[in-house]
Amino acid sequence: MNIGEIFNRNGRLKGSIATRTIDLPSVGLRKVVSDNPKAPVYEILALNIARRYVQIGALWEAVSKQGDVFLAGNIDDPSLPEPLPIALFPADHGGYMVAWRRDTMRSDFGGGMGASSGRYDDRGPGGQGGFGDSTVGAGGERSGSDTSFEEEDPF
Repeated sequence: MNIGEIFNRNGRLKGSIATRTIDLPSVGLRKVVSDNPKAPVYEILALNIARRYVQIGALWEAVSKQGDVFLAGNIDDPSLPEPLPIALFPADHGGYMVAWRRDTMRSDFGGGMGASSGRYDDRGPGGQGGFGDSTVGAGGERSGSDTSFEEEDPF
């Protein structure tokens, strides 16, 4: 089920996501720069009620059984009862179509992808490690030296 669309406007990926209970009219994708091969490709940012962009999820590159490349991840926030699993598929306009995805059992990942349990399976394909470390410190602060999230339009 399609729940949103992300457009490429002047090199920035921006759009909206909406379901019956979630309305995110201003969503953006910010490219993650990392040497860690397990790092996400994008952080998902949304405008909060104070008009600040906050991270609400992350996206990793995935490959379908047919060999098509897409992005998969979750939207999560303390206001949600559970994470919302999503997949982004390339669109003809240079952006992405956002689809809600129901977790299914996948034997190559050792079972479900983990959204229903609130975490990803840390074995990954072939029994390799997890998806990397958190970007949030113990006190809730963002770790690392990247402060670009403080910009008005950080993506």
